[in-house]
Amino acid sequence: MNKQQLIEQIKTKESFLCVGLDTDLKKIPQHLLKEEDPIFAFNKAIIDATAPYCVSYKPNLAFYEAFGVKGMISFEKTVKYLQENYPNHFIIADAKRGDIGNTSAMYARTFFEEYGIHSITVAPYMGEDSVSPFLTYEGFAGTAIGFISLFSYLGVSVAGKVCGDLAQSSGGWRLPIIVMVAT
Repeated sequence: MNKQQLIEQIKTKESFLCVGLDTDLKKIPQHLLKEEDPIFAFNKAIIDATAPYCVSYKPNLAFYEAFGVKGMISFEKTVKYLQENYPNHFIIADAKRGDIGNTSAMYARTFFEEYGIHSITVAPYMGEDSVSPFLTYEGFAGTAIGFISLFSYLGVSVAGKVCGDLAQSSGGWRLPIIVMVAT
C-alpha cells in the first residue's frame, strides 16, 4: 500500500481509525483459549469485526514475541490474513526498533521483505544510525515510519536532539515521518 492508497481509504471510510492488535491471552474470551492458535483466533475476530470501519492495523510485537516462536507464528498468520483478506488496510508493526546501523538494517529487512509490512515504529534514541536503515531501505515501498518520542523520559534532551537532527538531515529518505508522542 502506498501513500495515495492510504489517503483514498481514509477519504472513502471518513476515518483515521487504527486498530491495535495487542493481544493479551489473559484478557481474551475464554472460549478462544480452546482454539489451536488463540492469539490468531482473537485477532481474526477483531479484524473481521472492525475492517469496515478502520484503515489500518497495528500489531504490537511485544505481545507476540512474549510467546516465542508460537507467538511469532501468530503474528505472521495475522499479517498474512490481513494481506490476503483486507489488502486495502495499512499494516504498522508496532515494534519500536532502534539499534546500531547494521542491526537496524536487518530489522528493516525482516519487516519490509519477510513480512511485507507497510510501516514500523522506531525509537530514535541511539541516533540517526539507528533509524536511517528503515528510511533508506531499498526493498521498502512503504508509506511512513513512526518515530516514538517520549517527552516524559529523563533523556528528553537527547531524544529531542535526535529527532531534530533527523528532521534536518532527511534529504535522502524515501518516505515521510510520523512522530508519535507519549507522555
